[in-house]
Amino acid sequence: MHMADALLSPIIGVIMILVSLSVILFSIYKLKQNGLDEKKIPMMAVLGAFVFAAQMINFTIPGTGSSGHIGGGILLAALLGPYAALIVLAVVLIIQCLFFADGGLLAIGCNIFNMGVCACFIGYPYIFKPLIKKNLTPLNITIASVLAVVVSLQIGSFGVVLETLLSGITELPFTEFVLLMQPIHLAIGAIEGLITAGVLIYIYKARPELIESASSGKAVGSVSVKKVAVVLLVAAVVVGGGLSLFASSYPDGLEWSMEGVAGTTELEREGGIYDIAADILDFTAFMPDYSFKSDGEDGSALGTTTAGLVGGLIVLLIAAGIGYAVYSVSKKNNAGSRS
Repeated sequence: MHMADALLSPIIGVIMILVSLSVILFSIYKLKQNGLDEKKIPMMAVLGAFVFAAQMINFTIPGTGSSGHIGGGILLAALLGPYAALIVLAVVLIIQCLFFADGGLLAIGCNIFNMGVCACFIGYPYIFKPLIKKNLTPLNITIASVLAVVVSLQIGSFGVVLETLLSGITELPFTEFVLLMQPIHLAIGAIEGLITAGVLIYIYKARPELIESASSGKAVGSVSVKKVAVVLLVAAVVVGGGLSLFASSYPDGLEWSMEGVAGTTELEREGGIYDIAADILDFTAFMPDYSFKSDGEDGSALGTTTAGLVGGLIVLLIAAGIGYAVYSVSKKNNAGSRS
């Protein structure tokens, strides 16, 4: 559901960048105020790498000719809490945009809001968290995951429709667009919900304290998260470096909906800020479409594997760096307040 710049007017794009930036800064403030558990830092890193890799795998939606990929917001929030989760997901989306030209630069605020804010600050606190708070069981985790992901994705996909409407994109009339966007993302959300549940149930059996800590806002405690972190890191390598080769070639839910309404998966906008944004991405995206520039439109297996591994590593390092910086500032502030 990564929006391209052509789906937005400059004013809506800039407004949404400011909105998403405000929520990110608020999340950093809350983490500094509440204190970031030191054990969450490696989890932020490996979960970021895992979500980056997982988003490379589009799964086919049977009988539709469409595909989808996980957003990862509910998964991250369930293990890190909403504030750290949004920061990690924002890192994933920004890296995807800048280095792999996945999603537009003008649209980055919309993409962070639609895939991150909706999940971390609506789906997680109002659906997932209440459902697992009193009774943390595999069944409740599954129900909570599916419902939270579906609702978050429905809100996020409707956000896409509203953003194009407010941008005056006449190629995508509101009624026709929404009647395609909502059902296809309902199906995508159901599948992502089951995938999310599968990962969370594994972690629940290995270290339930991680889910409980995210829900309560308290530290993980004395338990070790090393085993879970190593498993997630290995999974990120396997998914990004290998399974990404088997991603569905069908258009994703947004592209499929656009094609159904406008007859094309891509719209064109030229001049002004659109050209500036395109020029910036031409410069920063060293592996556009997750492949080597020399591979052309068809890409290559080596390019996809390299993109999965390199992208995951970049996300891991940046997420860990942000987590450590926030932890250090928070620790210093707490020490100053005690003295």
